[in-house]
Formats: sequence, C-alpha cells, structure tokens
Amino acid sequence: MSTVPTLNGQVIGQAHYATRALLERTIGPLGVTFHQVIVLNLLAQGPVERADLTHRVSSTLAIDDPALRQVLDHLVDTGLAQVDAPAGGDEPRLALTDTGRATQRAVAAAVADLSARLYAAIPTDEASTAARVLTIVTRHANAELAATPA
Repeated sequence: MSTVPTLNGQVIGQAHYATRALLERTIGPLGVTFHQVIVLNLLAQGPVERADLTHRVSSTLAIDDPALRQVLDHLVDTGLAQVDAPAGGDEPRLALTDTGRATQRAVAAAVADLSARLYAAIPTDEASTAARVLTIVTRHANAELAATPA
C-alpha cells in the first residue's frame, strides 16, 4: 500500500526540478536556456519596455538583475530579440525578431508535447485543483517575500 505524500515544498520542488530537467533537455537542441524561454514567452505577447520586462521576469524567477541582463543581452546578441526605439522619446522596448518568433513557436510546441505526455494520466478535475492550490501557494510565498527584507 502506498502512502499519499503530504503537499509541501519538497513535493512541489521535486515536481518542479524533474519537469525542468525534462524541459531543459527538450529545449537544449533549440539553442535556448530555461531563462531565455521565459523571456521569449513574454516577448511573444508583444514588445516590452526593458524595465517592465525585468520586473515581470524577476517576479516570476529567482534571478538577479545582472543575470537577467545577461539573458536579455544574449537574446539580442544572437538575433532572437531586438531593441525597438519608438518615436516620441518613449522608453526603448525589446521585441522578438522573426528568428525569435520562430524559436519561441518551436519551444511552445515542444513544451506542449512534453506537457501532454506528463499530464495525460491526470484527471481534469485533479489537475484543476492542483493548479488552484499551487497558484495560492505561489501568491502566499510572493507576498511573504515582498514583506520581508532579503
């Protein structure tokens, strides 16, 4: 008889790290890293001011500004993203290039395939419950992080 594990950080972390390892193996041949994928997905929604992008990524990932700057610079240097300087003196924005859009679509397809395999045996109602619970845990953890000094 197997026991049902207690929902805690260890169980969540094990699922995260196992899934991330598979994701990194999947995206490796596409020439991008996990952090780059996060940025590509955000840029796929449209051009973003660098400060807004930095805030959105750092609130999603545990990554400091210098490391994120390296990710953004690498995407620009490799031709996956470009800096758009809008007219009128507005803040420059990062946007995907055609190559970046193609790479992001390839990543999205690979992630969709991986997700389909990993979650296929989970009943829809259980997956919905897990998503709600993890969203609440994330919200609570982010609130505590914001309320306490580093």
